[in-house]
Amino acid sequence: MNKITHLLDKLGIKEDDYFLYGWYIAKVHWRLLEKLNKKEDGKLILVSAINPTPLGEGKTTTTIGLGDALSSLGKNAMICLREPSLGPVFGVKGGAVGGGKAKLYPDIDINLHFTGDIHAVTTAVNLLSALIDNHIYHGNNLKIDPRQIFIKRCLDMNDRQLRNIVVGLGGKSNGFPREDGFEITAASEIMATLCLAKDLKDLKRRLGEIIIGVNCDDEPVYCKDLKVESALTVLLKDALSPNLVQTLEETPVFVHGGPFANIAHGTNSLIATKMALKLADYVVVEAGFGADLGAEKFFDIKSRIGNLKPSCVVLVASLRALKFHGGANKKDLEKENISALIKGIPNLLHHVHIIRDVFHLPLVVAINKFSFDSDGEIKVLVDTLKEHNIRFAISEVYNKGSNGGLELAKEVLEAIEFDDNNFEVLYDLEEPYEEKIEKIVRKVYGGNGVLYTDKAKDDLERIYKWSYNGLPVCMAKTQYSLSDNPKLLGKPENFQITINRFKILSGAGFIIAYAGDILTMPGLPKNPLAEKIEIDDYGNISGLL
Repeated sequence: MNKITHLLDKLGIKEDDYFLYGWYIAKVHWRLLEKLNKKEDGKLILVSAINPTPLGEGKTTTTIGLGDALSSLGKNAMICLREPSLGPVFGVKGGAVGGGKAKLYPDIDINLHFTGDIHAVTTAVNLLSALIDNHIYHGNNLKIDPRQIFIKRCLDMNDRQLRNIVVGLGGKSNGFPREDGFEITAASEIMATLCLAKDLKDLKRRLGEIIIGVNCDDEPVYCKDLKVESALTVLLKDALSPNLVQTLEETPVFVHGGPFANIAHGTNSLIATKMALKLADYVVVEAGFGADLGAEKFFDIKSRIGNLKPSCVVLVASLRALKFHGGANKKDLEKENISALIKGIPNLLHHVHIIRDVFHLPLVVAINKFSFDSDGEIKVLVDTLKEHNIRFAISEVYNKGSNGGLELAKEVLEAIEFDDNNFEVLYDLEEPYEEKIEKIVRKVYGGNGVLYTDKAKDDLERIYKWSYNGLPVCMAKTQYSLSDNPKLLGKPENFQITINRFKILSGAGFIIAYAGDILTMPGLPKNPLAEKIEIDDYGNISGLL
């Protein structure tokens, strides 16, 4: 494997625009984007998926394999991914570096502490929390209501015990007792803010605009009221710069930022994406979970803020996931089950509808082939895609690397060149939030209406009162279903979405609508992946997925 300096030279990035983290990782300074401003943008290819199973369906692997395949065809390609969170790494899902022959390097370093970006975000969030409590302890000149503090402490780990806690116990010298809690770092507003900032000045401004809580007159209190936005920016100044690594086939990859797609906007940093578009002719970007979550937010939040126009969408589907949506038992997904497959295919067709008919973008379905997929099952799916005039390709990048993605890459290139691209966002920012959410539920999810709890109605009334009228909406809901009920698999009909509460992320620049029972601090499973990880006497690590 060549050192990362080989790729930096190939990309034309000078020594004063990067700093190294060992032989195989570099940070490319965010200021490089300003220097590249006059260069024409490359083509943006978004990789999304159907609603996943708890096992994951190979979206990251497909993203990496597609980037490698484009490179092998002689195209100047780059890949943009999010940074793995330690919560999933030691919990259920595992890391986020791909697998088999479509993988990032150095995978173990990326899956663990990497360049410290997520730790920097964690520290910034916890500094802000400490400063809020410190202000209250020393007289509370801002009259912050301790019962209505919006900023929770955070940790890059799954820990259900920390969802709801009490701080400040032990007497007067330990502060003002109040209820608090932890979120996983990927769900924090500072993570979202970092990933949507355009430069250091914009990051500092956005941090200052974060609403930390409410005063006794029910008016918002901002981070800038504490005069600490510069201190937070100091902690994040290096984290703002994208991390450059490579695939096993030496395709350049920016791995930067890590907001989850079910509880945040779910894609890598805006700076990394825009920088890659200046450095490469084709940029493959992943959005989290299905098209109902990550892709919709990519279009309606990130593309709007960053003035991005996708050229094509790749929709990853596996026979395993489709059978799961068709009612097959999780333990039997490797067995042939054409009946379940047929029942599950409507989920895929609905995601195709989201991309083609709602956002009007060229589309290619990537059938992520597993060794246990039967020829009969593949034929059923292929025949269905042909019947609906849907571009598709069978992807075998896990086993074959770029050679297994050539068919997919060629279909993507043809879709970009020949298929209509009339991309448009779903709603206007001036529309009331109720109308924006109604459009998302009806047009994207396929539901027939929205219900609001009393808490949600009160939150929305406050949002309008504070004049936060023109922001995009980030829906927080389960990734496993088009609905807000994770048990409604396939293509559910005649369902409504219930909005339980809202939260303003004024620093990031959107509001979150929480649907169903969604948690911002996950828990660990009965048998977490941490039990399978080993390290020998020489420091060699195994079991880290």
